[in-house]
Amino acid sequence: MTYQPIQNYGIIGNMYTTALVGRNGSIDWFCFPHHDSPSVFASILDENKGGYFKIAPAIPDVTYKQLYWPESNILITRFLTSDGVGEIVDFMPVGLGENEIGYHSLIREVRVVRGSMTFLAECEPAFNYCRDEHEIDITPKGACFYSSTLNLGLATDIPLEPQNKGVCAKFTLEAGQIAVFVLQGTEAGAGCGLPIKPSQATELFKHTVNYWRNWLSKCTYRGRWREMVERSALVLKLLTFEPTGAIIAAPTCSLPEGIGGERNWDYRYTWIRDAAFTLYGLMRIGFTEEAEKFMEWIENRCEELNPDGTLQIVYGIDGRHVLTEETLDHLEGYRQSRPVRIGNEAYQQLQLDIYGELMDSVYLYNKYGTPISYELWTQLRKLINWVCNHWQMKDQGIWEMRGDEQAFVYSRLMCWVALDRAIRLADKRSFPAERQHWLEIRDKIYEEIMEKGWNKERQAFMQYYGSDTLDAANLMMPLVFFLSPTDPRMLKTLDAMNKPPDQGGLVSDNLVYRYNVDETHDGLEGEEGTFNICTFWLVEALTRAGHLDKKRLESARLMFEGMLGYANHLGLYAEETGATGEALGNFPQAFTHLALISAAWNLNKALGEQE
Repeated sequence: MTYQPIQNYGIIGNMYTTALVGRNGSIDWFCFPHHDSPSVFASILDENKGGYFKIAPAIPDVTYKQLYWPESNILITRFLTSDGVGEIVDFMPVGLGENEIGYHSLIREVRVVRGSMTFLAECEPAFNYCRDEHEIDITPKGACFYSSTLNLGLATDIPLEPQNKGVCAKFTLEAGQIAVFVLQGTEAGAGCGLPIKPSQATELFKHTVNYWRNWLSKCTYRGRWREMVERSALVLKLLTFEPTGAIIAAPTCSLPEGIGGERNWDYRYTWIRDAAFTLYGLMRIGFTEEAEKFMEWIENRCEELNPDGTLQIVYGIDGRHVLTEETLDHLEGYRQSRPVRIGNEAYQQLQLDIYGELMDSVYLYNKYGTPISYELWTQLRKLINWVCNHWQMKDQGIWEMRGDEQAFVYSRLMCWVALDRAIRLADKRSFPAERQHWLEIRDKIYEEIMEKGWNKERQAFMQYYGSDTLDAANLMMPLVFFLSPTDPRMLKTLDAMNKPPDQGGLVSDNLVYRYNVDETHDGLEGEEGTFNICTFWLVEALTRAGHLDKKRLESARLMFEGMLGYANHLGLYAEETGATGEALGNFPQAFTHLALISAAWNLNKALGEQE
């Protein structure tokens, strides 16, 4: 096998786990049973030993197409040849009870819609990130894979044969015929499970279509670019963990931010920051149930603060605190991008901005969702008082720098947001609070940012106090109502950023870098692409500035619509976009899709007022 471009993948899932399916019909990333479980298929991280499950035509001249069934997370991979047209329908059934057929299964329904087609199916698992050996038991109804940590069954009526560390099958279907493969967990000695008949697979397909249609019908967005907004919402739903309401940052680990580089991280966890923004994005377009579940998760975390009274920046999807980072040196990494990391040592970092994002999401939830409890308020009050005492500390910042700690402007900004929203919430709900003290600290932070964060020579807000480099995170200033979007300082900062890097800016062909890696000592080597979320932040900042300046609004629209063209064929975004338009970093990324939703909502509203 050879590595596919990251943008060649689609995603399926069931709110417990997900799988990446390539346009060539190969599942190259699959963790089971949960998002953050060890991988079963990981050929996206090592083409030779990572493990995969591929079903594709057995001839070379094939045209591949891939699409989602409308308004769903059911993926269709279509093969067009001179002899016929075949397709795989990949999905994980959702909305089922534990004892129902298809529960926690991955279903691959192979069918031919015209002519005939011979397929080759290959299933070669590599358990526990390719570290555990396994045994294979082939039966007339499929194959069982037994490892020391996990057992899987592949149930099918298609006869299987041994191949390397897995099984294979070559079979021919005529128009109208269907073959079904079901991958599911199994107990040792319990067999691989009974195959699902084509008629049962069709019923599960219909059930799953109806589930996604019903879920998406709750979406209140009716504006421009609706299909892209709805696809982003569907992605975000896949990245939730149903038992706890947690929302993962991305379903993958160690997909590189630069090919051959070391900027490779595990994103299968719940960042307070990312999840708070996601809550806002989902609530904005009507998905209040997900917001409620996440608030329960937040409340649980607030009841288990660190001994020093702080929150961690990131937790496991089950709420666990320790996310020990390790490198998998036996894996070569995507296109030889080492190291491959699992776990994330950022859980030990200090990032002061999370308190602002947390309080902003709680404030919005209290306003547009359900009023928060007194018990939650008592925990939030402790956090705010901690912020009052520690906001002047240096930290690693939103971008999780692995270099020296700094007095990042964005961290100070979000400390201001934390206090501002806490004061508003206390007044709105008449909660007990140290109001006068909070007010004094809030105003002190504001004045310090305006004095020390502003660079008179460059006429822009800088990355941290004393620096002369820009940071796209400061685009959040008008978005969190710290500054008016038409404040002269904000407009000058926008103008400074909206220039090519060789002119001191952060924008290349309407795509935005988060900062200049040559000017910022982030403790890492190598290059990175433009950050997709930052592009959407710039769109939103220009949109708000365009209230009085139609040219800026026009620029925002052109930038937004241009950015839509950098999604992959399914409307999915990775964390970054490379120099030639390729997807880089973990994929798909929640942060990017929620920023798309927010930018679309605000831009559509602004254009509606203009037209």
